[in-house]
Amino acid sequence: MAAAMAFDEYGRPFIIVRDQESKSRLSGLEAIKSHILAAKTVAYTVRTSLGPNGLDKMMVSPDGEVTVTNDGATILDKMDVNHQIAKLMVELSKSQDDEIGDGTTGVVVLAGALLEHAEQLIDRGIHPIRIADGYEAAMHVAIKKLDEIADVFKVDPNDSENLVRVAMTTLGSKIVNKCHHQFAKIAVDAVMAVADFKRKDVDFELIKVEAKQGGKLEDSQLIKGVLVDKDMSHPQMPKVIKGAKLAILTCPFEPPKPKTKHKLDVTSVEDYKQLQEYEKKKFHEMIKQVKDTGANLAICQWGFDDEANHLLLQNELPAVRWVGGPEIELIAIATGGRIVPRFSELTPEKLGHAGLVRELSFGTTKDKMLVIEECKNTKAVTIFLRGGNKMIVQEAKRSVHDALCVIRNLVRDNRVVYGGGACEIACAVAVSKEAELNPSLEQYAMRAYVQALESVPLALAENSGLNPIQTLSDVRSKQVNESNSNLGIDCLNKGTNDMKEQHVIETLVGKKQQISLATQLVRMILKIDDVRSPGEQQ
Repeated sequence: MAAAMAFDEYGRPFIIVRDQESKSRLSGLEAIKSHILAAKTVAYTVRTSLGPNGLDKMMVSPDGEVTVTNDGATILDKMDVNHQIAKLMVELSKSQDDEIGDGTTGVVVLAGALLEHAEQLIDRGIHPIRIADGYEAAMHVAIKKLDEIADVFKVDPNDSENLVRVAMTTLGSKIVNKCHHQFAKIAVDAVMAVADFKRKDVDFELIKVEAKQGGKLEDSQLIKGVLVDKDMSHPQMPKVIKGAKLAILTCPFEPPKPKTKHKLDVTSVEDYKQLQEYEKKKFHEMIKQVKDTGANLAICQWGFDDEANHLLLQNELPAVRWVGGPEIELIAIATGGRIVPRFSELTPEKLGHAGLVRELSFGTTKDKMLVIEECKNTKAVTIFLRGGNKMIVQEAKRSVHDALCVIRNLVRDNRVVYGGGACEIACAVAVSKEAELNPSLEQYAMRAYVQALESVPLALAENSGLNPIQTLSDVRSKQVNESNSNLGIDCLNKGTNDMKEQHVIETLVGKKQQISLATQLVRMILKIDDVRSPGEQQ
């Protein structure tokens, strides 16, 4: 690498680095193959994490923080990826996570397989555009087949056992699977509590997921109310308040400061005592204004000093300080109260109401949390997760998020397909039949699409220690001979390939999104025939 010394107008030296000639630029088919190689590398990384027997990955951040997970979106998000096409694969997983919440690993595995088989077709001389068109045609056939094999699923808030089974499918591959019925029940109950069945939607703002290190996974629970990671401002304040009337304040318990540039000099003891009396008088006024409305608990967004804290205790007004913005909003929604910016604006109508406010303490630590239950608006709920260490708690949080998303998707569209690779094999059979009827060159791309779809059940079988080719061949022939599209890979060795019997259920909207997103990204990658900016090293 050549370098030259130069000087700026102030005589300061700087170095000019000439490395342009040492860099290469790819275009045409070479560029497309470079893209495919980058995408395949990412797909192979997460492929082993697919399914109930998928392995976890350990990521270590630059500052040494360790994350252990098999959630596809989290793995890719934490990976240090430089290649632009690999970054697109990370974005693909993120899109699936944002839109559906589940299937983040499967979508990357499918996209990687589509690109891998596209590479073989390019080597045989088929133009990338023809491959992309064939993939598009195959995608429409696959999505049509999914609509045909989908079952309508009963979503009943009063009978949630079948919804629990769907959530258990999602949690089956996670670290929490040793108590996944309990976690599935928590997720379902949380969604059912806040779901709006008229609009067919779920407002996730009303579900707060709070985690605390310590205890065991089985200690996790659903709280019909709000959990705040704070405690009473004074240790002598009551730990339990029944029939709580909450004053929700965003104004601090402190004397008003003069809004001028002038300063106040205290030069004598009398002046100091006068100032002290003035502060005390103001504190008494504030506390009186709160108590006159009938409030018996003050929730304050800001802190207050020791003097104010002592006066609050003396006047028997329990208070919580430093409650964050999102938390204070959730408390206001749950208790039906109004957030008040000034003490003078506080009225009895603006108070929030809760049947019970209690303080939780944990083990031998000084950690405490506040639970606000029996609220006026029962729609706000909190999922409280426990776990032995930080990594388990974080993975439990990610797992519950996936389960919540799946149940929300069922509220929106209550059609399901069966997992374990069953729907992928059914789609592959349908696309294979369609390819035989296609007279054009796209038929080769459609056959490649069939092989890519089958890579998902292949990966499931491989990760479960089964013979992948043999297992897939058996299941595919059974599906065709018995005309049963519910047959998939028996990953857990339960003795049956019927996924309906095993209750391995996936949402139709999630599976359609998975196939659609993967195909669209592959189509886009196949159309890029130039690499990055001119002269940039590959």
